[in-house]
Amino acid sequence: MRATALLLAAALCAPAVLAAPGYRGSVTHVTDGDTLWVRPREGGTPVQVRLLDVDAPEGCQAFGAQATQALRARVLHQRVGVRTRGVDDYGRQLAHVRHGREDIGAWLVRSGYAWSMSFRGKPGPYAALEAQARSERRGLWALPGALEPRSFRKRFGRCQ
Repeated sequence: MRATALLLAAALCAPAVLAAPGYRGSVTHVTDGDTLWVRPREGGTPVQVRLLDVDAPEGCQAFGAQATQALRARVLHQRVGVRTRGVDDYGRQLAHVRHGREDIGAWLVRSGYAWSMSFRGKPGPYAALEAQARSERRGLWALPGALEPRSFRKRFGRCQ
């Protein structure tokens, strides 16, 4: 009984990332700067994956095409690890993706291809990387008046 209680306590204290479902696969398609398709290593149909904690410019937005091309050049036809955290309203898996030892979301933000998502006014996990990219005027930060995709969609609607 005591051993069961200790195991339960240890499981509850384990980081969420260890409990999150994950798989390995190959990137078959890149839709935009923060969405890609991964065919699981075990085979089957590719799965649409929306990168967690980042927001890349819309395709019709300034720097949208560059963000898409950068992600494509980095991961298309490459093996990746996917750590899922749920599904969004569009049926895409929400996940952190790694290529080798590199967190792809962190790479996008650090390189100036995406924003670090904030949550209820709190900075997201890549906020420091975004601040560094801004100060060094990397990627989209070299453009005057970079507009977050969320604000862009409110102002102009979705891309056609």
